[in-house]
Amino acid sequence: MQSFRTELENPVVEKEIIELERKIRAFHEGKIADEKFRSLRLARGVYGQRQPGVQMVRIKLPFGKVTFKQLLRIADISDEYASRNLHLTTRQDIQIHYVSLDKTPELWAKLAQDDITLREACGNTVRNVTASPTAGIDPEEPFDVSPYAHALFAYFLRNPICQEMGRKFKFAFSSSVRDTAFTYAHDLGFIPKIRTVNGVEQRGFKVMLGGGLGAQPMIAHVVHEFLPEDQLIPYSESVIRVFDRYGERNNRNKARFKFLIQKIGLEEVLRLIDEERTANKVKSFVIDRDTVPQPEPPETVQVPSVTIENPVAYELWEKTNVSPQKQAGFYIVYVKVSTGDLPTWKARKLVDGLRGHIADEIRITQNQGFLFKFVRKESLPHIYAVLDELGLAAPGFDSVADVTTCPGTDTCNLGISNSTEMARVLEKLIYDEYADLVYNRELKIKISGCMNSCGQHGLAHIGLHGSSLKAAGKVVPAAQVMLGGGTLGDGIGRAADRVVKVPSKRVTDVLRLLLDDYAANAHEGELFHQYYDRQTKDYFYRLLKPLADLTTLTDDEFVDWGHEETFQTAIGVGECAGVVIDLVATLLFEAEEKLGWANESFNAGAYADAIYHAYSVFVSAAKALLLDKGVHSSSQHAIIKDFDTHFVETGEFPFAGSFGAQVLEINKHEPSESFAKEYLAAATAFYGASLAKRESSDTVSA
Repeated sequence: MQSFRTELENPVVEKEIIELERKIRAFHEGKIADEKFRSLRLARGVYGQRQPGVQMVRIKLPFGKVTFKQLLRIADISDEYASRNLHLTTRQDIQIHYVSLDKTPELWAKLAQDDITLREACGNTVRNVTASPTAGIDPEEPFDVSPYAHALFAYFLRNPICQEMGRKFKFAFSSSVRDTAFTYAHDLGFIPKIRTVNGVEQRGFKVMLGGGLGAQPMIAHVVHEFLPEDQLIPYSESVIRVFDRYGERNNRNKARFKFLIQKIGLEEVLRLIDEERTANKVKSFVIDRDTVPQPEPPETVQVPSVTIENPVAYELWEKTNVSPQKQAGFYIVYVKVSTGDLPTWKARKLVDGLRGHIADEIRITQNQGFLFKFVRKESLPHIYAVLDELGLAAPGFDSVADVTTCPGTDTCNLGISNSTEMARVLEKLIYDEYADLVYNRELKIKISGCMNSCGQHGLAHIGLHGSSLKAAGKVVPAAQVMLGGGTLGDGIGRAADRVVKVPSKRVTDVLRLLLDDYAANAHEGELFHQYYDRQTKDYFYRLLKPLADLTTLTDDEFVDWGHEETFQTAIGVGECAGVVIDLVATLLFEAEEKLGWANESFNAGAYADAIYHAYSVFVSAAKALLLDKGVHSSSQHAIIKDFDTHFVETGEFPFAGSFGAQVLEINKHEPSESFAKEYLAAATAFYGASLAKRESSDTVSA
C-alpha cells in the first residue's frame, strides 16, 4: 500500500490515522496477528463485511447530528471508496460498504477535515452516544440534552478506561418522558428532569442502568430518580470503570453490562460503582450548555412556486411527517428513508433542494430516517416537492408503515436472513392493504437479520428476527415472531416475547393475522400492549401456530426474500464486540505499549490517564503469565485474584504483599501526581519482572 500525508489541524487525529496505516502494513507483512489487528481496526470503525476482501466503515455521528457539508463529504467518500450508498443506522450513525482495508486511513483523513470521526464506532468501546432526534426542539422537553450527550461523547472518546472492555457499552439520552431514545434498553440511559430546591431550579437526570437488547434482552434498572447534571460524567466514569474491571471477557455472549448485574446483583454493582468515585478524573463536571447551540433558522427566502399535483398525498404527508417544534413559528419535518438506504446522488439533490429552507443541521433518527428543523410553514410545499422527486415523501414516519431493519444478509457476517427485503415487503403490504395505519404511531414493526437485535426487534410491538428451520432434508429461511415489546415512557419499557417461528415467506400472513385480529377484537381505545396482555402470549401462539406447519411448504418457501436460489445458512464470525486476545507475546507487547502511553500521559500532566494506563500494564502482563500457565481468567478482577493464587501465594513470583492489594490501589486514591508517579513506577517494575519471568520460562522450556 502507498503511504500518504494528511493535512489535519488536529495532531491527535493525524497521529491515529498514520498509526492505522502503519499497522495495516504490519498486518499485511504478518507482523500483527489477525485477532489483534481485528480488535485494533474495529476500534477505528472498520468492520469486516460478509463479502470477503472488503470492509464496512461506520461513521460516528454523536446523537445523529450532521451538517450539509458533512453529509456531502460523506457522500463524496462513499462515491470514491465505497458503493455510492449511505446506510442510516438505528444508532444514528452512517455506514458505507465495500471499502478496501488499505484505503481506510486515507478515507478517515478526508472525513476528519470536516470533523467527522470513525474512532470507537465499533469494537469493545463506548459506542455512539444516541439521543432523541428532537432534542432542543421538543415541545415536551425540560431542557435540551444535546450538550450533555456531546460532552459524554467527547469525554469517553480516546479515554483509556474504555478502549478494550469486554464488550461494547451504549449510552442514550431521551428528550422527555416519552423516551424516544429507548433509555430502558441501554447500558446507561438518561431522561432530563428539573427539580426546585429553595426556589432554585436544578437540572438533572433520571438514570437507567443495565438495559440491553441482543439475544437475551433485559430492561434497565432505575438507579437514580434525580442525578444532578454535574454528576452525569463522574457517575458514568465510575460505571465504565466497574464494567472494565469486572465484566466478562472469555464468553462474549455473557460480556455485556446487563450480565454483570445478573451475575453479582444490582446492589453489589452499585457498591462497586460508588467505590470507584475516589479514583475518577473529576468529581464534578459542569457541562457547557452552549457546546451544541441550536443552528440558526434559515433566513427568509422567496419560496419557489410549487404546484402540488396530488393534494391528497401532500395533506397525508403533512399530517404524518410534519409537527410543530417548541420554537414558535417553526416546524419539524420527518423523512422516512426505506431500510435506511440513501444513494449518494439523492443525498446531494436533497441538500441542494433544502438549502435556505431548513436549518443546517440534520438529525438521523433511531428508525433510520431524517429530521429537519426550523422549517417555515411556507417552505413545506417546496420541501415536499423536493422529497417527492427523490422518492422520499412517503407518509407515515415512525408509524406501522415505517419498518426498522438492519442490513441483514446484504452485508452483515451474522445475518441469517434478508431483513431489508422483508421490510420492503411488509411496508408495501401496509400501504396497499392497511392504509389508515400510516396514522398509527403506537404500533411498531422492527426486523433484524439475526437474534442480535441491530434492527431493535426486541423492543417492538411486532418484532421479527432471521432464523432457520429444517424440512424435507433442506434448510428453510425462517422468522422468529416476537410480540409485546416497546416503550411505556419515563424509562420504563418491555422486551418482546418469543411467540412462534415461521417460514420467512409467511411473515405477510403473520402480519395480516395480527392486524386483523387486533382490529376485530381490541376494545375501544385499547393499545396493542393492553390487548396483548389481555389475550396472553398463548392466545397469539395458537393464532399463529398454523403458519408454522412445515408439512405444507411450497418450493418458493425454500428461497429467502429477495433471492432466487435455495436458502443456505452462511454465518460468518461476528465482529461487533471484538475478539478476546489470548496470545502471550501479544499481551506482553500490549503491556509495553501501554507503559509508553502511561509515561506520555504522565509527562503531559494527565495523571488520571497515566494511572489507568499503568493499571492496564499490570493486567496485561499478569494475563500473559497466567495464559502461559494455561489459566484463562474471565475478567480483569479474576486476573488479579488468579495471579495471586497461581504466582504470588505459591512463591513462584516474588512480590511484596499481595498483587491484588497493589493493583487495586487504583480506586483508593485521588488521581494526583504523587500517586500517579508511585503507581506508574510499580507497574514499570512489574512489567520488567514479568518479561524476565517469561524469558526465563522460555529458556527452561528450550
